[in-house]
Amino acid sequence: MSPVSAQGWEGWDEYAPFYDWENARTVARRDVPFWQRLAAAQDGPVLELGCGTGRIAVPVARTGARLVGIDRSAEMLARGRQRLRRARLAHRAVLVRGDIRFLPFRSRPGFTLVMAPYGILQSLTRERDLKATLESVARVLRRGGLFGIDLVPDLPRWSEYKNRTSLAGRTAKGTRLTLVESVRQDRRRGLTVFDQQYIERRGRRRRVHRFALTFRTLSVPQMTRRLEAAGFRINAVLGDYRGGPWDARADVWVILAERR
Repeated sequence: MSPVSAQGWEGWDEYAPFYDWENARTVARRDVPFWQRLAAAQDGPVLELGCGTGRIAVPVARTGARLVGIDRSAEMLARGRQRLRRARLAHRAVLVRGDIRFLPFRSRPGFTLVMAPYGILQSLTRERDLKATLESVARVLRRGGLFGIDLVPDLPRWSEYKNRTSLAGRTAKGTRLTLVESVRQDRRRGLTVFDQQYIERRGRRRRVHRFALTFRTLSVPQMTRRLEAAGFRINAVLGDYRGGPWDARADVWVILAERR
């Protein structure tokens, strides 16, 4: 296959109108209680990396946490802010546009928890970008503060395929949506690319939206070494959202690290 050159931040503005619809049919809310419990256990402000449409931010704010979310996609953030307003939680959470590699926050007093849900760090497709992000998190996290990371397991082992209908259904407004998906791999670099086609049908109207999302996968040992180099101590590695032990075949890879 030809080399993959796309950056991990590309494609998310185009994905924004379909993100919640797709995730309601895949991950749904199974990770939400985990992040709510983690945030409720803190006694200070919480930062979410890649807050997007507020799928995690809104339920975490409902627990009483003071939350700041950051995302690069203006289209995702517009939906997240609308969700906060509807939930009447704008006084508890603020969503800002920014780059997680260079977090625009003061180092002190700092956050007590930084959350990186649902593979957001895997959108950092270059090693220098991951290094900059981990160092930036260490800068804004209080000493002894917690960094929670959720990784989508072992994407490079996924089989390549082309033009597979992955999902189909209706939106709340009655539009018929079909997701036709292809997967490409650059195994040398650990990159997986999802070529997405969302086909909208409403009556005789048909519209196709095309974009690609690129993710990088590191193993848990590789990620823990990078965290330790950035000034973190590994507290736990989990294999599910209930606190179960990790192994290489686990459904999820969750790392909890403390800033030294």
